[in-house]
Amino acid sequence: MAEPCCVPITTSQLSESEADTLASLLKALADPVRLRIVSIIANCGEACACDLPAVLGRSQPTVSHHLSLLVSAGILDREQRGKWAWFKLNRDRIGSITAALA
Repeated sequence: MAEPCCVPITTSQLSESEADTLASLLKALADPVRLRIVSIIANCGEACACDLPAVLGRSQPTVSHHLSLLVSAGILDREQRGKWAWFKLNRDRIGSITAALA
C-alpha cells in the first residue's frame, strides 16, 4: 500500500453552523471603517460615539451605521451614559474568532 503524501485531515474542524457564525462575524469586520473602529476601541479600551466621526473623517450617521453593525454582530458592546453611547470591544467574541482560526 502506498504511503499518503501528508497527514490525513482528521483534526478538529469547524462545523457548518460554526463556519456560518464565523463568516457573519468576519463579514461585519470586512470593511475598512469598521476595522478602524475596532482598532481604535481596542487601543483605547472604550470610545464615545461623539468622538469617532472626527477621528474617522466620516459623518455621524455613517459612523452610527458602522457601530450598529458591529454591535449587532456582538463585536462591540454598547453602554448608554446620559445622551452619549460608549462602546467597548467584546473580548469574548474577538477571542472566539481567534480561536476558530488558530
